[in-house]
Amino acid sequence: MLSTALVTYKGHGAPVISLAWSPDGKRIVSDGNDAIVQEWDAKTGQEYWSYPYPNLRSTYLFAVAWSPDGKRIAAGGSTGVVAILDAATGKLLTGYDGQTTNIEGIAWSPNGQRLAVGTGDNTVEIWDTTSGKQLLTYKGHSGAVARIAWSPDGTRIASASYDGTVQIWNATTGQHVLTYSGNGAPVWSVAWSPDGKQIVSGTGAAGANQPVTANNSVKVWDATTGQTVLSYKGHSGQVYALAWSSDGKHIASGGDDKTVRIWDATTGQTSLVFTGHTDIVFYVAWSPDGKEVASASVDTTVQVWQAS
Repeated sequence: MLSTALVTYKGHGAPVISLAWSPDGKRIVSDGNDAIVQEWDAKTGQEYWSYPYPNLRSTYLFAVAWSPDGKRIAAGGSTGVVAILDAATGKLLTGYDGQTTNIEGIAWSPNGQRLAVGTGDNTVEIWDTTSGKQLLTYKGHSGAVARIAWSPDGTRIASASYDGTVQIWNATTGQHVLTYSGNGAPVWSVAWSPDGKQIVSGTGAAGANQPVTANNSVKVWDATTGQTVLSYKGHSGQVYALAWSSDGKHIASGGDDKTVRIWDATTGQTSLVFTGHTDIVFYVAWSPDGKEVASASVDTTVQVWQAS
């Protein structure tokens, strides 16, 4: 077990819900219930800028994502506004205001030309990042969409929902491809393997009028057939956060038990447990080089620690 972080960022004054590494691995952007987007140095914790998201009417932030070219940051939260910020300065470039409900998940397409947005009204919207035009709305879920992830080749999207399913669908046409319902509880975390052949998903918090269950399993499954390949049960509580390492060998997960765990994506064997947080872990992300993991927590900190 590890308890000491390489860097602990304490710039937020409320639970931190989401984070993202810059493509070059030098900076991290984070946001949360203080409704402020903050960018800071991944090695020193020095803050570069902060953007007060209440300027766009939101009081909470649930999602943030860094564009593949490293130039833009997308952030969203309550009231359904998505802000696109300049990654160098934090200045607002544009915004998408197509929803009146929460923005719970955000993901850039691998080529950076489209943005997928998961909403509290059970839909996923696809936006053109140049024109700002809404291209597609996927309506396959019956519960809020908590997390979304593009396949590495950009052709498919996996969306995790409080309806208990992960659904795969065509990113261009919106055509449904596959539904995975093997988690047995509301799902708040999903990630593709780097080769696009498998998906990992885990149970998260229940949505409105849905019971919180004790199911704490993480499932790795075949992205073509939906067949479960591996079940990981290392956590004592619900799993809110998942990320697959860039080399495809390990998965990081975090949740109710305040820990972040690194485990083998093939065998499910736990290789490392980080115990530095004092409250629920809501988000985890690997550094681009796969050597470090950053974790966001209800304890108001983001912590960066050595994972390999």
